[in-house]
Amino acid sequence: MFKAVATFVGKSAAVSRWRGAVLLFIPVAWCVASHFGALTFLENKSLDWRFKVRGEIDSPPAVVYVDIDSQSLSEIGGFPWSRMYFARVAAALIAHAGVKAVGIDVVFSENGVAEAIDWKKRVAGNRELAGYLAKDPPVVIAASYAAAVDRDINGQIVHRALPRRDDRSPNATTDLPELPVFRISENDASQQWSPVLIGLIDTVDGNTRAVPAFAPTSARNFLHLSIELARLYYEVPPDGVRISDSQIDLMRADGTRAVRIPMTKSQHLEVNWFSAWDSPRNLRVSLSTVFNYATMLESSDPAERRAAAAFFGQPDFKGALVLIGPVDPLLQDLAVTPLDDIPVPKVGVHGNLLKMILTGKFLWKPPEIGGAVWIDFALAMGLTGVVGGLATSAGGRSRTKKLGAAAVLCAYAGFAFWIFGRHQVLLPIALPLLAALTTTFATVTWQLLREEQQKSRIKGMFGTYVSPQLVDRMIESGETPQLGGHDSEITAYFSDIQAFSAFSEKLRSGPLVELMNEYLTACTDILQEEGGTLDKYIGDAVVAMFGAPIALPDHALRACVASQRIHRRIAELRAKWKSEGDRWPEIVWGMQSRIGLNTGIATIGNMGSRTRFNYTMMGDNVNLAARMESGAKAFGVYTMVSQWTKAACEQHGGDRLVFRFLDRIVVKGRSQPISVYEIVGLKEHVGDGAFACVQSFETGMRHYLAMEWSEAISTFRQSAALEPNQPSESAAVASTAINPSVVMLQRCERLRSAPPAHGWDGVYVMTEK
Repeated sequence: MFKAVATFVGKSAAVSRWRGAVLLFIPVAWCVASHFGALTFLENKSLDWRFKVRGEIDSPPAVVYVDIDSQSLSEIGGFPWSRMYFARVAAALIAHAGVKAVGIDVVFSENGVAEAIDWKKRVAGNRELAGYLAKDPPVVIAASYAAAVDRDINGQIVHRALPRRDDRSPNATTDLPELPVFRISENDASQQWSPVLIGLIDTVDGNTRAVPAFAPTSARNFLHLSIELARLYYEVPPDGVRISDSQIDLMRADGTRAVRIPMTKSQHLEVNWFSAWDSPRNLRVSLSTVFNYATMLESSDPAERRAAAAFFGQPDFKGALVLIGPVDPLLQDLAVTPLDDIPVPKVGVHGNLLKMILTGKFLWKPPEIGGAVWIDFALAMGLTGVVGGLATSAGGRSRTKKLGAAAVLCAYAGFAFWIFGRHQVLLPIALPLLAALTTTFATVTWQLLREEQQKSRIKGMFGTYVSPQLVDRMIESGETPQLGGHDSEITAYFSDIQAFSAFSEKLRSGPLVELMNEYLTACTDILQEEGGTLDKYIGDAVVAMFGAPIALPDHALRACVASQRIHRRIAELRAKWKSEGDRWPEIVWGMQSRIGLNTGIATIGNMGSRTRFNYTMMGDNVNLAARMESGAKAFGVYTMVSQWTKAACEQHGGDRLVFRFLDRIVVKGRSQPISVYEIVGLKEHVGDGAFACVQSFETGMRHYLAMEWSEAISTFRQSAALEPNQPSESAAVASTAINPSVVMLQRCERLRSAPPAHGWDGVYVMTEK
């Protein structure tokens, strides 16, 4: 049996190594998927949750929105407007409100403008704005790569895909964004003028999570609108922009750095959202309101001029950065944000970028090395290893470790949320959690399959030796049966049939086998029900152990109870056999079994030759159990146990059983005396007569040990009449039928005739096994 276990264990080690290699593929596959963008959607969703959990955060009141809103469209009219409005609003904000810079989130393009419009008025507006911009005010005009394919003012197709930083051969005619142009002639479309301060307004992939920090073109690097405005805010000259692989430094004229702007993917700037659009943290005013107050500055009415001066003198304007952009839904420049579940004006992207740059609260992501985020991969592999190791651990604390695995997952996710809200650090969530969960799920599934196989093997190996309940306990405990010998405390069980030779003489082989099979089945079933393990059958003898291969704290109690249940079952069989009439000889009707038990340390394990072996027990305590069984015959009892079995039994509910002290003996082959006891029966089955017998016998033993022979003889005669085991009516059985009272009565009579020497200690030396 254990040879099969050894083979299984050896194969399991090889399978475990192969399984580890296969399971390692799962987190690696997730890392590869993440590298190629397959998890971007989930990571973005996790980022949205982090923004929502963190909530809005404070920012300096240095960003003001001037809205092209419904009020403005109602008062000024529908788009496209004369650019005169933008010129006058920007001029008033800079000259009279003291703002540091103005960004206009409108692409001033002539594409798509109907030729039927009043070009005289449009050109007049163009000239006014162009004339104002020619004075080099701190005004940034928007440019965009929003259209992958577009047409220029002459109708020629122009490709406007955002150039990536790693483009090596940009084309001057195709890599420029859709730049603002100003037609300054009513009749000649070729007469155009372009401003100098231009900022990109694109976002990455059309969402509101990231923007291109700059666009490398053959002409020059176009900075994002927010970075261009920050440059003006910090008074950094155009040549003070330093672009490296991972950051943009804005350097003042004196050589000091105004701000360092980190980039991801060598070109992108992640947006840290400070607030939702409809938040009191956003300072907003309608463009038509600003235009009206700008007009009132030139009014002939002193009251209007004072009102305009008060408006532009508001402290919120002083030193602020102003963003002019479309907010009316009809203008369709809307998108959802991490803090807005419904589409809101995209000019908020630039506002939050400016707040981020001015406060220095940039989002931090692990840097890429060689095009891959190795920190993300390391976190995924590490979390997978920890969670998988805890979730698949076996043993007595496996449930606690599985809860620990869930706690580790929750702790990592919680830490990712906490460090984002506290320090704006973006740790990956989707990749590590998916890698850990799927690998753990696969490992647990594999483990369950292997456990089912192992359960089948263990049941096959031990199913004929121990009870199914004990096999289940072995499986649930996660303990692998140990190969070879090991020491363990057990209760050894030996039994055989009284006068079995007489049975062999009177029964032919067929009936004898049938009888023994019924008897051994009854004994074995009860042994296994009580948790015992069958060692072997030796003819009519049954050898078993309690407490191995799996430890049972109450193994002594179980063995004692099993012995009494077996006696009661044999009594039922005797009645059954007797009721079957002539089928069985009379000797079968009186069948009795003698049982010996001893508790102590024994060697348990796989023993035998290299080719033939058995799970068994050996040692001095096992031999002593065999002596208890053979010694029971000398006392005329059917169950005899050692003092250690009685003591161990009483520690675990021994009050269920009635014990009778028999003697202090030295068994053959040993030199030290031991106390031996009879198990009279289970307390609920012991009658009043048996209790009276035990009490009388104990009184006789006290007289015996005190060498009061006459008193002892008188008492043992009384207990002999009360003995439960009286000589059988069967002649074959009666010849061997004695009981403890008769044994002690005969011994006392001998000692009274030949008293022992001085110093006698009452120990009786057995001369037979």
